Amino acid sequence: MKIIKCGLLPGESRAVVERLNEPLRAYLEQYLGLPVQLVVGDNYVATGEALRRGKLDLAYLGPVTYILQSRGTGLEPFARPNHGGSIGPTFKSAIIVPVDSPAETLSQLRGGEIGMGDLASTSGAWVPRHMLLDAGLTMDKDYVRRTLGAHDNVANAVAHRRVTAGGVSLPILHRLLADGRIDGDAIRILAESPPIPEYMWTFREGLPEDLREQMRQAFINLRDPVILKLFRAQSFIPSVDADVDRVRRWMENILQARFQPYGEGITCPQTEPEELPSGRRKQNLASGIVLPWRGAEGRNRSPLS
Repeated sequence: MKIIKCGLLPGESRAVVERLNEPLRAYLEQYLGLPVQLVVGDNYVATGEALRRGKLDLAYLGPVTYILQSRGTGLEPFARPNHGGSIGPTFKSAIIVPVDSPAETLSQLRGGEIGMGDLASTSGAWVPRHMLLDAGLTMDKDYVRRTLGAHDNVANAVAHRRVTAGGVSLPILHRLLADGRIDGDAIRILAESPPIPEYMWTFREGLPEDLREQMRQAFINLRDPVILKLFRAQSFIPSVDADVDRVRRWMENILQARFQPYGEGITCPQTEPEELPSGRRKQNLASGIVLPWRGAEGRNRSPLS
């Protein structure tokens, strides 16, 4: 009997992600009549790569992870959570600071060390960088980025004053505060992002159409209040590739930012390169993330369209 492998991003620790999503796993197993296994990647890229390579059948991908993995593939987004009202299928990122930080605006973070999440995290890395760019701050010129992995790591680093500020998912921050895992008296929100297109449940290439339709209906028909609460959703609605175009534009803005030579701004160490799945290393200093598509032959092409 086929086992359906359902991929999840490690926005928090593996144990927490698996525990929170167990009701969803049980629901899908009952709806599909097939065993379902949750697979939490070691990092965001690992989950996206596993879906792209067909090692997962579906995965819940943030906009950036989806954008990085979907180009030139047959990945198909099919459902996303809808929160209703004026929020709709969106969420926000936040930049937080220690409660006694003197900073009142993002521009006052100049020269600081900013804690961020996984390199492919939408709300933990790319959107905070976009917010800082809008405030006139460019990574590796105006601030140092410190990669801390999961959102709870970032929030803890801010709460314990190990970084000047940190970028986190606002919904995850609210859960960390509600659970008592972060002391609400130790941090404050300095700025919130514009609305971000929600995560999308995405099929792997080659998944049989009858199974796709079953999975699609499983989410569209989902009414379990425990599962919906996990996603802060009223329901799940259909999703398509164009839903994340706003994030593509933000990523383009970041990638197009140009740096002054070191010495004209603050002195920043080179961001550590990430290991590509193939074992090769390539670091794009302008973006601070491994860009497998940006070899010498395509350095000036947009990778996001």
